[in-house]
Amino acid sequence: MSRLRVRPQSPAADGTVLSVTPESAGWSHVGFRVVKLSSGQRYTGADAAREACLVLVAGTANIVAGESHFDDVGGRASPFEDRAPGAVYVPAGVSYTVVAKDDVELAICTAPGTGHGAPRRIDDAEMSREVRGVGTNTRHVRNILPETQPADGLLVVEVVTPAGHWSSYPPHKHDTATPGEETILEETYYHRTHPRQGFAFQRVYSDDRTLDEAIAVEDGDVVLVPRGYHPVGAAHGYDLYYLNVMAGPERRWLFRNDPDHAWIVAPPPASGT
Repeated sequence: MSRLRVRPQSPAADGTVLSVTPESAGWSHVGFRVVKLSSGQRYTGADAAREACLVLVAGTANIVAGESHFDDVGGRASPFEDRAPGAVYVPAGVSYTVVAKDDVELAICTAPGTGHGAPRRIDDAEMSREVRGVGTNTRHVRNILPETQPADGLLVVEVVTPAGHWSSYPPHKHDTATPGEETILEETYYHRTHPRQGFAFQRVYSDDRTLDEAIAVEDGDVVLVPRGYHPVGAAHGYDLYYLNVMAGPERRWLFRNDPDHAWIVAPPPASGT
């Protein structure tokens, strides 16, 4: 199995089915955890040095973060439902408790934080939507915690890629600090497929091919992207959802397309007269 593929396990006592830490990933910034809760079950967390974005991938929960109470967060039955997820931002050093009101799929996205700011609910209206690409490169993007919204390091976005389409395409990377052109960001992809027996493929590769892995992705898998380009292809018949978490030395998403494939999105040449 690829070292970049992290598979879900049976739920632990606290509901955790998957956990990525900076230590387990071999990097410095991004942490990611998936917790599955039944109605009435709760999950409690806190980290003095790490901020968190709690994303209700599916289900509804009440969330307490410090002195703040957020009721009925979430509500969609599936990440493939055309509505925003529930989300709450929690600064570093603030404890939180998530209490499930029905079956909950909770993603806990973390990065180093300073502890500034207050817990807040991220309203649906704050999560801008966009359609990227054309033809079989079309995908649907929802920006849960973009760089235009306050946080210390986290960037969080979700994408639905229709069956048979490509995503994160043309291949792009963000692993080199080039002012005004590219930033260094670690990234996780949390994949879901519909129907659930589906699959997708993700390739992670560098210019010099010292990193070059093609990964078969199944429902519930995480792919780690420490560096390099990282396109995704959804198999025919199976829609693909993924939740991206990014963080790095600078909270800004600047990327470079693979020069070999940049022509795919290049503007057409001006017509002669």
